[in-house]
Amino acid sequence: MAGMLSLAGKTAVVTGGSQGIGREISLLLAKQGAKVVVNYASSAGKANEIVAEIEAGKGTAIAVQADVSKGGSVKALFDAAEAAFGKVHIVVNCAGVILSNYPALANTTEDEWDNIYSVNTKGAFLVSREAANRIPPASGGRIVNITTSVVSSLIPNYAAYASSKAAVECFTLILAKELRGKQITANCVSPGPVATEFFLKGKTEAMIESFKKVPPLERLGEPMDIATVVLFVVSNEGSWLNAQVIRANGGSASAS
Repeated sequence: MAGMLSLAGKTAVVTGGSQGIGREISLLLAKQGAKVVVNYASSAGKANEIVAEIEAGKGTAIAVQADVSKGGSVKALFDAAEAAFGKVHIVVNCAGVILSNYPALANTTEDEWDNIYSVNTKGAFLVSREAANRIPPASGGRIVNITTSVVSSLIPNYAAYASSKAAVECFTLILAKELRGKQITANCVSPGPVATEFFLKGKTEAMIESFKKVPPLERLGEPMDIATVVLFVVSNEGSWLNAQVIRANGGSASAS
């Protein structure tokens, strides 16, 4: 079993990698031997803390600021990754936003809708496009977009968020087919409710308790629950997973 899930010799870019699920993904990929580029939008302090933690564990990482909703910024992110570590092999797009006021569709403003789609959908497109053009063929390349199980559960007051991620799931599966012959996989990992600041923001204790009761395992997910799934997908052992949406949610929603 020695060397299972090893990422030695790989370079990984993790967008939204400074906090929440992205933080755990960054730390775990580094622990398994990857050189990690921790992307952040505004949390420079948190990103640098992660880099310091990785380096303290004898790993290798850098923090790079980039706005995933801007094509030039995404290109600069990959340029920085290549300048530091050479070719990129693994890209995990975890950057995302949510409307913490949870408006019904009828009460969602145009600006709110545009902001969600700018980051969640356009951002995932730009990162995926850059990854598809940068990852070398036959290098064990992996593209993973983090989406949401709300695409299946269709919870009221999540229309903008769920639909922005549904679009990502659709184009990721098409991308996987377009990468035919390059030995690069493209998948989505789709969390259910996970106990992060991102999920908890704007929710009452009663709302949180109700979410805990939905999965048969009767708890919220933890960031590491998602990070370990991502690790398998991006590892050599996950090479036969392609064009899939993996709903990692403790049973709170089934695949659509």
